[in-house]
Amino acid sequence: MAERFDVVVVGAGNAAFCAALSARESGCSVLVLERAPEPENGGNSRFTAGGFRFVYDGVDDLNRLMPDLTESEIANTDFGSYTQDQFFDDMFRVTSYRTDPQLCEQLVTRSRDTMLWLASKGVRFVPMFGRQAFKVDGKFKFWGGVTVESWGGGPGLVDQETAAARKAGIVIRYQARVTSLIYSGAAVTGVRVKGRDGISEIHAGSVVLACGGFESNSEWRTRYLGAGWELAKVRGTRFNTGDGIRMAFEVGASSHGHWSGCHAVGWDNNAPEFGDLDVGDLFQKHSYQFGIMVNANGRRFVDEGADIRNYTYAKYGRVILSQPDQFAWQVFDKKVLHLLRDEYRIKRVTKVTANTLEELAGKLEGVNKQAFLDEVKSFNAAVQTRIPFDGTVKDGRGTVGLPLPKSNWANTIDEPPFEAYQVGCGITFTFGGVRVNAESAQVVDTDLEPIPGLYAAGEIVGGFFYFNYPSGTGLTTGAVMGRIAGASAAKATGRAASPAKALAS
Repeated sequence: MAERFDVVVVGAGNAAFCAALSARESGCSVLVLERAPEPENGGNSRFTAGGFRFVYDGVDDLNRLMPDLTESEIANTDFGSYTQDQFFDDMFRVTSYRTDPQLCEQLVTRSRDTMLWLASKGVRFVPMFGRQAFKVDGKFKFWGGVTVESWGGGPGLVDQETAAARKAGIVIRYQARVTSLIYSGAAVTGVRVKGRDGISEIHAGSVVLACGGFESNSEWRTRYLGAGWELAKVRGTRFNTGDGIRMAFEVGASSHGHWSGCHAVGWDNNAPEFGDLDVGDLFQKHSYQFGIMVNANGRRFVDEGADIRNYTYAKYGRVILSQPDQFAWQVFDKKVLHLLRDEYRIKRVTKVTANTLEELAGKLEGVNKQAFLDEVKSFNAAVQTRIPFDGTVKDGRGTVGLPLPKSNWANTIDEPPFEAYQVGCGITFTFGGVRVNAESAQVVDTDLEPIPGLYAAGEIVGGFFYFNYPSGTGLTTGAVMGRIAGASAAKATGRAASPAKALAS
């Protein structure tokens, strides 16, 4: 006899657990099904740094979220604020004004309340000092709109959400791959699951798909993102192969979003095919704005200082992939080495050092040596050194007279020792997915009618991001839409009065 739960959630990352916890608040029986084995659980959420972008008005808001902030931390830190207007502006500007306005409104206006809700479930947050703050005149100053991370980063977030789910009585099963939805033609009424003992059916009042995009499917990457994308490395889980999207399409779901777009970054060129949980996100190399990047021809190919790193890093992976032989070298000199993020100091890194530029040029594998030296000479001559350097803002310290300018944070590369790091393209997640109703997170069909019993949250949902991505938005999107999806799924079972009531609890 088939099992039955009020709500079945497919996936076990941040969006999935937010959906499960939200549905459970209404008294629903909830089952979470995770394709991965338990040691690899958590989807892409486990591979993140745990950063969240959300609206806050100042330190008082942050203190509500992080009641263990010390007096010293408060006194010695400029936390600033991040308003709704700033969040809206970043989302629209970074996505070339294509983000779905209804989805974006849910993300922005519910971000603060959702963070407090997560904290009420036992998720602990801390200031993101290590990645998002510089010391200015002896005081830490945050920049870029991302101030807070989950304690323990991505792994800590998943572990805390897993513990909260178990405490709430939610059932979690690992190595349980959902292969299809049970669909009557009128409603989704459950799932088929491939487990260790074969295929079984689980019936449900509602199903929430929160099992990621298709970045780990090299064939789909090439089909939708374009030629060459099979050569990219996958930053996160190997299990995001598009199963949830395929299942939704099989019951008539509408597609939405930027199907040829993705989040992709500069990633160590010798990283493994998929993410490594022992390293996490530390194969990334995100201090490029303080140096230059050159390709195999020895030439710069991108404005490294076009904007604050939070607003450029997710699109530069695509640019690197388009270079000859799909790699680049990031080059720095002594003046900025102290600014390089912790990920540059790990043991598994493709790095060369030298005491002269000529020696460095000889060590840059695959690079035209003389062209590189000529490029550095031209770059150094173009730097506006009279403008003060300030890594916390767009400082206007750029170059003049170059065919490809560097707009901010330009420093001459002339003081040894020199360091260079080889990077390729690391894909994080895909932007195309299923279409949902923004108010309820219910999946809609190709006639734009809701599919009864089917909801979605997280990276599987298309329409949020186009061309680019503001850092820290993915986890917030998953949390906001997961919470909405869980409340809506509970309402559909008759166990909740309304999504609004559940969201307020």
